[in-house]
Amino acid sequence: MHFYELHEGEDELYSDVLLGREEEMPADDFFELVQGLRKQLQGHHEEDTLIEAIAVELERNHAFLFISDARITAAVNVSTDEDDNFLIATEDEFSALGLSNADYRSAFAEYVEEDGGSDND
Repeated sequence: MHFYELHEGEDELYSDVLLGREEEMPADDFFELVQGLRKQLQGHHEEDTLIEAIAVELERNHAFLFISDARITAAVNVSTDEDDNFLIATEDEFSALGLSNADYRSAFAEYVEEDGGSDND
């Protein structure tokens, strides 16, 4: 499996999506494909973001797998502090809450620098 990423946004605010594909596609070919889809879809898509619209089209017609939040089975909070490690949610829990997709699923990781400080300081 080969993985690809799309980024969208400016400055510090951005979003990204991940895609998987069985057959490797050269980076230049992937770029050209994405640019063509961007021109085709820009301003004419139903998804929340342009990169999501491109990802949907890549999955629909170009043998990619859009790794969206809706495909996440479980999310886990990971921390160096034992009490901050827990299962955030599973697919069954979201269904029990009446949520039709997993837009609210996320996994958080706290990274500790060698001096013992946290990146979140």
